[in-house]
Amino acid sequence: QVQLVESGGGLVQAGGSLRLSCAASGFTFSAYAMAWFRQAPGKEREFVAAISWSGVTKYPTDSMKGRFTISRDNAKNTVYLQMNSLKPEDSASYYCAGDPSGRMPTSSGLYESWGQGTQVTVSS
Repeated sequence: QVQLVESGGGLVQAGGSLRLSCAASGFTFSAYAMAWFRQAPGKEREFVAAISWSGVTKYPTDSMKGRFTISRDNAKNTVYLQMNSLKPEDSASYYCAGDPSGRMPTSSGLYESWGQGTQVTVSS
């Protein structure tokens, strides 16, 4: 049974940093591409970052790439999201997702496995 458990969210001031973790179990983690999405109230789930099994990364914008860093530790079955220079508009629930195809899609509908999410709140 696929299980993804996010942690590391919290309340932080604008300009601060957080590191999110997603612990995976129930599947061959090293064979999956992994991704982070976020969803604010009333908004659609938004692609944040993805990483292939070998460490190739993808971000939706250069701005996101400059502030957020996705990484993975296949030995620990864990994917991380380091978030720096946080802004109030980064406030959302953050979810990790797994993709066995390895293609790192940016559409949330193409991911089959999701965690329960971790809340990030950035105060101004």
